[in-house]
Amino acid sequence: MFSPSQEEHCAPNKEPVKYGELVVLGYNGSLPNGDRGRRKSRFALYKRPKANGVKPSTVHVISTPQASKAISCKGQHSISYTLSRNQTVVVEYTHDKDTDMFQVGRSTESPIDFVVTDTISGNQNNDETQITQSTISRFACRIVCDRSPPYTARIFAAGFDSSKNIFLGEKAAKWKNPDGHMDGLTTNGVLVMHPKGGFTEESKPGVWREISVCGDVYTLRETRSAQQRGKLVENETNVLQDGSLIDLCGATLLWRTADGLFHTPTQKHIEALRQEINAARPQCPVGLNTLAFPSINRKDVVEEKQPWAYLSCGHVHGYHNWGHRSDTEANERECPMCRTIGPYVPLWLGCEAGFYVDAGPPTHAFTPCGHVCSEKSAKYWSQIPLPHGTHAFHAACPFCATQLSGEHNCIKLIFQGPVD
Repeated sequence: MFSPSQEEHCAPNKEPVKYGELVVLGYNGSLPNGDRGRRKSRFALYKRPKANGVKPSTVHVISTPQASKAISCKGQHSISYTLSRNQTVVVEYTHDKDTDMFQVGRSTESPIDFVVTDTISGNQNNDETQITQSTISRFACRIVCDRSPPYTARIFAAGFDSSKNIFLGEKAAKWKNPDGHMDGLTTNGVLVMHPKGGFTEESKPGVWREISVCGDVYTLRETRSAQQRGKLVENETNVLQDGSLIDLCGATLLWRTADGLFHTPTQKHIEALRQEINAARPQCPVGLNTLAFPSINRKDVVEEKQPWAYLSCGHVHGYHNWGHRSDTEANERECPMCRTIGPYVPLWLGCEAGFYVDAGPPTHAFTPCGHVCSEKSAKYWSQIPLPHGTHAFHAACPFCATQLSGEHNCIKLIFQGPVD
């Protein structure tokens, strides 16, 4: 794999420059029904053969709806801010040869590069679990990347629709800035959190902010769709960093830069770690049978040799049917090793490499879902408050989006080696 600086000078038949990748939280490597076309669990942004970015140019103040329609039908990108029934401000956008634009949203129309649907926690995303009313905007956001090094990527709320228009109706929060330019927020907002210290072993969660249609940074509104905008945060920008989180109210995406991915464990590395654990032949301390993590493409089916763990103490066992503490709490079991009572679940290897902050061995499990990854990755995600609904935040497993619980949201696993 090339470093971004090398890629720029490659011969034409080499890989194009990669700006970065968007990875959707809650999917362990692929969508439940498989990745198809623009619907997938991760999306790579590459330098386009020809620039498709746009930048603001002419501003029109219009008093009749017909006139605003005439302007937005000129085949040019534009943003319409409806102030009242008889006043609309239309900002026309012109071609920008220096940037590439990528759009993300729920719509399957052609302007959307990456189609995102609501994430259901616990990975119960099958065709029966249809979301009755999605809170993700059809044209949720756009990411604009500079075509020359260092390939800076910026995020903006709202995306242009099939008629190349962004339309902020009367009810949307919008305003005129002191310098005269219009700006606004989308209904449920686009929230961004940049981690402190990048996406590394030392990273700490940052502060959630809201991004405006023109890319300014604001403190959060009281609830997602409140009319009143937050306060402008002047010393922060909409530039995405490695590890930035983007929340679209229904799905959260992780931004990984090309350079960040270059230093991240690969799928091959995770597979090697799986084989290493299995080669050590961990055993059930009671049944003495050998345990093994299933292969990555069998990551949703509980197998006979699957390791299970008591999540209050971390002792790893094979599956057994004893130790129930009550009929009501089906999952509360007593560990035969230490008598600790707690959930007893199958363990799954975290296969999505983009969520790892280091290349350490898989020693820790999230509670209560049982997804296993490195200690530093588990501790990092355990302390990140992810938006949930319209005004709640809670830590969740990045591999299945299950809300975390327990004393530390994750537990160190205790494997028993072979007795022989």
